[in-house]
Amino acid sequence: MSTVAHTKTKPGFHKTAETVEAGAKTLPQRYFVSPDVFAREQEEIFAKQWVLVGHQSQISKAGDYFVANVANESLIIVLDQKSTIRGFYNVCRHRGTRLREDRSGHASAIQCPYHAWTYALDGRLIGAPHMDEVPGFNKADYSLNAVNLALWEGFIYVNLAESPAPLEEWFAPLAGKFSHWNLPTLRSAKRIEYDVRANWKLLFENYSECYHCPGVHPMLSKVSPYDSAENDLTDGPFLGGFMRITKGNSLTMSGNSCALPVGDVSSEDFHRVFYYSIFPNMLLSMHPDYVMVHQLWPQSPDRTLIYCDWFFHPEAAGAGQPGETGITDPGYKFNPEDAIEFWDMTNKQDWHVCELSQQGIASRAYEPGPYSSRESIPAAWDREYLRQME
Repeated sequence: MSTVAHTKTKPGFHKTAETVEAGAKTLPQRYFVSPDVFAREQEEIFAKQWVLVGHQSQISKAGDYFVANVANESLIIVLDQKSTIRGFYNVCRHRGTRLREDRSGHASAIQCPYHAWTYALDGRLIGAPHMDEVPGFNKADYSLNAVNLALWEGFIYVNLAESPAPLEEWFAPLAGKFSHWNLPTLRSAKRIEYDVRANWKLLFENYSECYHCPGVHPMLSKVSPYDSAENDLTDGPFLGGFMRITKGNSLTMSGNSCALPVGDVSSEDFHRVFYYSIFPNMLLSMHPDYVMVHQLWPQSPDRTLIYCDWFFHPEAAGAGQPGETGITDPGYKFNPEDAIEFWDMTNKQDWHVCELSQQGIASRAYEPGPYSSRESIPAAWDREYLRQME
């Protein structure tokens, strides 16, 4: 929930100037209510950009898979026998039947439920009953259709475009920026799914400012003041910075650290929470002792599914002797629920005001309103969104 900064940054934190352009206002009503705009977003953004679908820890053994839905396409994300993560369209090459109905699971092969065409985990067709009797039929011609897939810091991204720019180029501005957080090694302790009756853009805009925090998040504001932010990414598809923890050691219900540090976090960063929005569907919140990730999945102009995961150090559950963590607090007890409960409460507060915003924007009385000096990041997000659309 980063906002405009009013203090100097630490050495090495390369903050750039933040301003709200003169006359900058919220988006017109049609961007939040129009089915035509929603359809364009699916085609121009979600079907053409690199989109987050999960984390490599979700498929840790060969044969593990999960199904993701991107721009009205169902995809199978699977770990093959050579420990390579692959993505395929969830479509049989025989008569187009959907292959997997379940959301996740484990299988030694992928078999069609209709006529039992069977595919290896790398997508090769390995079984097709009675097709050997068809002249000219060759299994090698009927592998599953692959989707572009790549990893960034352990997170799995897909792109439905025919020949997209490599993921490394898209994420070049973030190269090495988060490596000391050890994101690829973390493990999710909990996922909560939220069904929010609000446009997906309102959720991004809400995440990107803390102008609303004193009234909406009284508990959060006590431990992390809304005016304590410093942003270092202020334009383009990656936006955000950090806010200070001024009371306690972590953003938890107790205020205490609830796990091992997630990475090589400097002593200064033990008192900071980093918030970044990554276009088009990732919200990345990095705390000293856990990382929270939101995936946003637009369902309609006024409905968004949100998957929220809480990631912890892979050894957190088996560690935690007092004095061993390097935290000034005398040790900790692994208690992921302390963090989960805090943010589940805060998330629901955010989703409620976003739903109120959606209801108001749908009114004939709505007109775009002016952004304040504390809303430079939402204004920047709007600019990037319009650039992607137009």
